[in-house]
Order: sequence, then structure tokens, then C-alpha cells
Amino acid sequence: MRRNSHAIFATFTASTLLFGGFATATAQAAPAKAESLYAPSALVLTVARGEDPLTATVERAVTLTCAPTAEGTHPDPAAACKELAEVRGKFSELTAGPSNRTCTRQWDPVLVTAHGVWQGQQVQFSTTYGNACEMAGSMNDSAVFAF
Repeated sequence: MRRNSHAIFATFTASTLLFGGFATATAQAAPAKAESLYAPSALVLTVARGEDPLTATVERAVTLTCAPTAEGTHPDPAAACKELAEVRGKFSELTAGPSNRTCTRQWDPVLVTAHGVWQGQQVQFSTTYGNACEMAGSMNDSAVFAF
């Protein structure tokens, strides 16, 4: 009897290890998740007071995701994504063109930043304006930093 209990224990242990190994192998061999057809576009946009991105005080920040659909905490993600698509994600081109605003020369620096990914490419953008009026005028009523 003693040999039989050892044989039963050995059989039970071997079968547990064998089936456990199959379960592990099956779990590892599971197909990977289907990847999106869209390159990722997810950004964090900020408006801050100050000149230096490392020391400026962030006043407002939003998230913006453009692929596969426009969403995030941005108040108008569809318009912001559309504008970014028109300039191919080049934030510096959002400020292209003459401003039609008349602003004071008051020095109260406003810093805007964008960090994240645009169509699979890393984005790190920041620029400083003399004051909020200059920023609004330079952006020509752009929706991207209108939050």
C-alpha cells in the first residue's frame, strides 16, 4: 500500500505540473491585442505664468487625444484636433500669420506648452508670450490653447 500511495502522489504531482505547464504555455501563447489602425495622438496642453517651463506656475492644463476620435478634457477637442491636423502637428505653425489685436507692452509672461505624442511622434513644444493679449493675438483665435 505504501508504494501505491507514493505512486498516486507522484502521478498527481506530475499531472498537476504537466497541466499547469500547459495552462502557462497557453496563456503565454495567447494572441496579442489587435493594434489600432491610427497612430497615437495624445497630448497634455498647459498655459502657465512665467518665462521658464521648469519654474512657471501652471494655471490651466487639459488633455487632448485625437486618434481614433477627438476627446479629452479640452473644451473643444474636435476643433483643436482639426487645427493640429491642418498644421501636421507643428505647434509653431499655429502662431504663423500677423495678429490683428492691439496689445499693451505690459510684461506679464504667459507660457504655453504641449507634451505627448502626435501621430506616433513625440512632441515637446513651449513658447512664451509677453502677456495674455499677445498670446491670444498670436494664436489668431486658435482652438488648441483656448481653454
